[in-house]
Amino acid sequence: MATYKKSDARAWAREHLIGCSAVTIPSYSADLKRLNEHGIRHDIELATKLGYSYTLLCSEVAITPEENAQFTAWARETAGNRLGLFFHAAFGTLAENIEAVKLAEKAGADIVLLSYPPQFWPTSEEEIYNYTKTFCDATDLAVMLFPIPLWGFERVHPAGMPVSLVRRLLDDCPNIVAIKSEQGFPLPAGICEMYHHFRNEVVISCPIEGDAIPLMSLMELQFSGTSNTAWMGDYYPKAFELARTGRWEEAMAMYWKVNPARSANGAAAQTYAGGTGVLNRTMWKYQDWLAGFNGGPLRAPAMRVPDRLMKMLRQGLVASGLPVTSDPDEAFMAGRFPC
Repeated sequence: MATYKKSDARAWAREHLIGCSAVTIPSYSADLKRLNEHGIRHDIELATKLGYSYTLLCSEVAITPEENAQFTAWARETAGNRLGLFFHAAFGTLAENIEAVKLAEKAGADIVLLSYPPQFWPTSEEEIYNYTKTFCDATDLAVMLFPIPLWGFERVHPAGMPVSLVRRLLDDCPNIVAIKSEQGFPLPAGICEMYHHFRNEVVISCPIEGDAIPLMSLMELQFSGTSNTAWMGDYYPKAFELARTGRWEEAMAMYWKVNPARSANGAAAQTYAGGTGVLNRTMWKYQDWLAGFNGGPLRAPAMRVPDRLMKMLRQGLVASGLPVTSDPDEAFMAGRFPC
């Protein structure tokens, strides 16, 4: 739960936004009509035990603002002060995101990951600025800016969110405390440029595990997230902490050991990510299930995970020596704590 004033948000982030953030996808009842409290609490507790310092409470899964607030409240009650909570501003309109963030703020969220709705179709830098500033003005929570090609802002500028726009936003929105820097993904241009210009003002996050550890030989990064890494168990929090505290060679030894899992994840992601701009949250939930999280069904519209990808992801974990469930894949859709 936020313990800072809006005017002090950047100082708070510099002190507290440290470590790695997982992503927690909510669990639902078998009939999909309500949230699965047991499954959600289990997943929050496991993320904490694996060493994550934050988690993103994912809202890109047909959840209402009111349900998202309940999701947040259960997460806060379960984690106490052991885990920071990201509100995911990924609802359908600016107004709905503002409604949802106010509810999440009361329920115990610490910080916001700012996304942009699919129907937000800006044709000028000013429109992106206005949307972002209006949201930031409407909440007292710290905000992580999230430049990435998913939003389609490249019609405005090849970087999507160029340095000039980020400069204006940092000047005018004091609660923007961090940048999840993915301009030009999958290339590292975004993280390099944001780090070069803004590292002394806000926390610069490289959420891509496969990039962050190598780049930490050159950059002082204190936070990585939010990203799909908890399916690799406690590997990433441990490796990131080693690299952050000057033990980079040890981190790289761990990095190469899990390369089969990383490669499997990359190959699976290529089957849907190329050009669609949509993340397969069902696959993310399956990956987490492999590592002991609840799993279970998601509401439509939800993408499917072919058996061949399930096998590839499971074998990637086995080849990396990472923990993986012995439960058969057919148990995934029911979840570990069905209701």
